Amino acid sequence: MTEQPRAVVLLSGGLDSSTVLALAREDGYACTALSFRYGQRHTVELERAAEVARRLGAEHRVVDLNIGAFGGSALTDANLEVPTTATPAGVIPPTYVPGRNTVFIAVGLSLAEAIGAERIYLGINAVDYSGYPDCRPEYLAAFQTLADLASKAGVEGRGAKLTAPLVTLSKVDIVRTALRLGVPIALTWSCYQGGSEPCGVCDACRIRDTALIEAGVPELATPHGRAAGSASR
Repeated sequence: MTEQPRAVVLLSGGLDSSTVLALAREDGYACTALSFRYGQRHTVELERAAEVARRLGAEHRVVDLNIGAFGGSALTDANLEVPTTATPAGVIPPTYVPGRNTVFIAVGLSLAEAIGAERIYLGINAVDYSGYPDCRPEYLAAFQTLADLASKAGVEGRGAKLTAPLVTLSKVDIVRTALRLGVPIALTWSCYQGGSEPCGVCDACRIRDTALIEAGVPELATPHGRAAGSASR
């Protein structure tokens, strides 16, 4: 009997990474979901990641790696405010966390090599690509080259391949993919703030709400998002 191939999925607990986990499962992989406690403003997303992993049949691991102690981001520094208005196109938002994807992918590569995983799935997508430098396709291509040079598995020609299936999708297409795959969207947490309910006004909430409404599931949007959607019609 052929052993099921393995994959590592970087899982934040948000809509995008949860959809990627479902896609990896659809691709036939036994998945290890990897989350990070990195000094972010809240741990709601880690609670949601654990539940999403359970629902989608994946092992879940959490690594403590406090890069947030360095500051430099509204997601990790309490002295910086999370913006509640849209970030202008071409501007890197204050929610960018210095080096986050580079650090996370490096840890993912270590885990993948240790457990013999063929792929590392990432929730990078076209919406983030417009603002975050470490979400660009050329960044991933360069990191793949580094990974192939830096690891025993890579040198031997069996290194894990970085896979970003959402990179060219719009947020509404991601929602539609999530719906098709049965992702528990209501469990996912994309909000930059903590609390018992998403704020509805940060970049992540507004982009997500707009996509949910456009995809025909406004009931999954925040109350603020539903109200804004009704006012715009």
